[in-house]
Amino acid sequence: VKGDSKVKAISAASIVAKVERDKIMLDYHKKYPDFSFHLHKGYGTRQHINEIGQFGILPVHSRPFNPVKMMILQQTEV
Repeated sequence: VKGDSKVKAISAASIVAKVERDKIMLDYHKKYPDFSFHLHKGYGTRQHINEIGQFGILPVHSRPFNPVKMMILQQTEV
């Protein structure tokens, strides 16, 4: 609990992971320019959820993410 504030290695690892994830999101934006991954970094912002609704679910989207999961369920019900 609160390891980031207690152990410098955990804090450093968190920073490295965030930087790497942001880099991956920039690559996704190049591959999928209709999605604003460069802005929302894949987080569940209103903009990102709207883009999923407008352009569909990508292979890189997390299936357990509730908006994606609900869209998949709606598609299978049709």
